[in-house]
Amino acid sequence: MTYPNTQETVNVIKDLVSIPSPSGNTNEVITFVEQFLAKSNIETKRNRKGGLIATLPGKDDSQHRMLTAHVDTLGAMVKEIKPSGRLKLDLIGGFKYNSIEGEYCEIETAAGEKYSGTILMHQTSVHVYKDAGKAERNQANVEVRIDEKVHSADDVRERGIEVGDFVSFDPRVKVLPNGYIKSRHLDDKASVGILLQLMKQVQEDKLELPYTTHFLISNNEEIGYGGNSNITPETVEYLAVDMGAMGDGQATDEYTVSICAKDASGPYNYELRKKLVELAKQHDIGYKIDMYPYYGSDASAAIRSGNDIVHGLIGPGIDSSHAFERTHMDSIDNTTKLLYHYLFAEM
Repeated sequence: MTYPNTQETVNVIKDLVSIPSPSGNTNEVITFVEQFLAKSNIETKRNRKGGLIATLPGKDDSQHRMLTAHVDTLGAMVKEIKPSGRLKLDLIGGFKYNSIEGEYCEIETAAGEKYSGTILMHQTSVHVYKDAGKAERNQANVEVRIDEKVHSADDVRERGIEVGDFVSFDPRVKVLPNGYIKSRHLDDKASVGILLQLMKQVQEDKLELPYTTHFLISNNEEIGYGGNSNITPETVEYLAVDMGAMGDGQATDEYTVSICAKDASGPYNYELRKKLVELAKQHDIGYKIDMYPYYGSDASAAIRSGNDIVHGLIGPGIDSSHAFERTHMDSIDNTTKLLYHYLFAEM
């Protein structure tokens, strides 16, 4: 038994987080995933929503499994071009303006041109604005300063920037010698990297899975409906691989795999949860059971859309989710090991 190499997984995660992919603009990162899997001769197909499905045949084709992780991330769109030449934003996904204040960003036009910018409070300069620290961080006050000589809305439009253009945030990915990984968008590109490495290992080692298994790389999870379709009638178990949320009252940490018992959608399947815990115990895998009060996953979206499936949720623990995220290689490693044993376990 050989697990995927954790350092190689981290390298894939670095590549993934470095590709801008706010929900609604994910073609580039999906193409990266396609090409990655093609190198291992894994066939894929895109669904009409732009997500990607890979299928590995199993000994039993009458019952299927499905695993999913999402490549779409938080981001923004240009809401308004101000007379000053700065941009007002509209947010994509569930986060707050304070979590992006001071962040470098990239504006992509419909023609594919890309411009650098910085997300700032209008009242940033303490030498000018008395209320710089007290002003509310909201849509009215937060704006994008474009790194171009623009002084009016016309100057901005001359560069092809318009309402509806996508704005992505600089991930600032950094892997430290002590195993910590800091970056935006570890939710959920850490999980995508893990699944890619697992598929590669199974394929290249010519391992036979007990059940035909589908891997959905979804692209609309942050807006609620990434994994709610393309589920075969034979699918019995559906496991979302997404980050474990950390904070006051939470059991999840940055070193173990988080197994979700319940989120805002309600409890996950009890029998599947118990099976995941038993696998972790059998193979000496560090884990935590947790609940996420303000969270929903592709698995909960699949249940809400009426699929008759057993659903579960696990993932690496991520600190400061939807902001300045961090995890550790230990969490990547434990999540990988649990998924490996789950793929070869009996239903």
